[in-house]
Amino acid sequence: MVGLRRPFCVGLTGGIGSGKSTVAALFAEQGAEIVDTDLLARELVEPGQPALAEIVAQIGAEVLTADGRLDRAALRRRMVGEPETRRRLEAILHPRIRALAGERVHSATGPYVILVIPLLAESQAQSTPPAYADLLDRVLVVDCSPERQLQRVLRRDGMNVEQAQAMLGVQASRAARLAIADDILNNETNGDEKGLALQVTALDRHYKALVTRR
Repeated sequence: MVGLRRPFCVGLTGGIGSGKSTVAALFAEQGAEIVDTDLLARELVEPGQPALAEIVAQIGAEVLTADGRLDRAALRRRMVGEPETRRRLEAILHPRIRALAGERVHSATGPYVILVIPLLAESQAQSTPPAYADLLDRVLVVDCSPERQLQRVLRRDGMNVEQAQAMLGVQASRAARLAIADDILNNETNGDEKGLALQVTALDRHYKALVTRR
């Protein structure tokens, strides 16, 4: 509604394999409301949605599974090797994701919102003013080394080394992500959810304190 201030919102970002989903789940345990742009993208490409029809029209029906759903793995492989395919997909989805994210943030009822935006650094570099700037009060980067990212992607996604390195190569650099950070959460170690939880608890206290000062 006009005149109502939107909730305090933290943009959560990080490279592939950095641990964003784990961190978002830990924030949810603290009571934060989570809006994940990857999940919004999945909503937008469900069968019957206009975005899916546009993807098929511009990229081809070969990105569909036999039952008419988007084959995300096949599309991801094409995006790595075909910059034009990536550009077309982003032009179709990014404005829709941004609009839906805005709706979800403004309607949130939690103490604050964690808006998960994996490609925030890339989006900000490509637009003026920076993408999502009007929705975000702070940016939290989940950080780890490229070597650790590679290990996790190989273990999680079943890619070979060449595919995983290509995926890392099309994302923003570690330095570019850190350059937009207000807060940094270190996730270098494997399986140390206790250490992550302690960092999230401290950030949760910080964000709730900032909410009270608005």
